[in-house]
Amino acid sequence: MATTQKTTENGRKKPTAKQAAAAKAATAKTEGGKTTSRKKTSPASVPPTSRVQMIEVAAYYIAEKHGFDHQHMDHWLAAEKEIDRQLDA
Repeated sequence: MATTQKTTENGRKKPTAKQAAAAKAATAKTEGGKTTSRKKTSPASVPPTSRVQMIEVAAYYIAEKHGFDHQHMDHWLAAEKEIDRQLDA
């Protein structure tokens, strides 16, 4: 059974449900500013392509949170920092 990936208004691919859940977990914060759930993963155990995909999804949700305000690099860097922090934890 083939599935097609949906795209946004600007033609970018929307993340899958699994990627979306991972990204939301990556950006979810409690009142104390700590991540609500964190899975300890060694950075060496995550392939570089998977890391980039995780960053892409997180950047999408950060951009969405800010109304897609064309600050692409800022969103990417924030997502990269958050994903790397989680992978190092």
